[in-house]
This record gives sequence, structure tokens and C-alpha cells, in this order.
Amino acid sequence: MFGPLVSKPGSSRKNKTGSWRIESKPNFLKKNCLGCKLCVLVCPENCVKETAKNVFEVDLSYCKGCGMCAMICPKKEIEMVKEDKSK
Repeated sequence: MFGPLVSKPGSSRKNKTGSWRIESKPNFLKKNCLGCKLCVLVCPENCVKETAKNVFEVDLSYCKGCGMCAMICPKKEIEMVKEDKSK
């Protein structure tokens, strides 16, 4: 029988993984959002949050830049933009 693999719940919040994001990050255009929340549902890191009605933002401290949110958006309100790592 297998037990839990995580010994301390909530420890993943300390491991900010956005520093090794791939080449791009999501940019939420915030113009014609339907509020379908598909971007929230498909995010593998659970870093897309609704900040106001039909206004969504991503926590770049955890975003890996996979682009799932942009691919699923029916209104194409999320675009993947090249990230400037030199800053």
C-alpha cells in the first residue's frame, strides 16, 4: 500500500517555478472575454485567477508558458507573447 508522497501540505506555494518558463508568457487582452473560465480549468499550474468579473490574470511566479490557456480561449482573448528575460 502506498501513502501520501507529500509530507507537508502547501509546500508547493514556496516553490516558485515561473523562473524557468519557456520562451513566452500569456497576455490577457481583456476586451471580449466571455467569462467561460476555460483558461482557469485547463491551466496545469492553477495560476490563472479571476480578479474581477470576466477579468483574468496569471501569476507569473508559477506560469510555465505552456500556452494551454491561449489555445482553449474561444474568443482568442489570450495571446502568447515573447518574454524579455534580460530585465
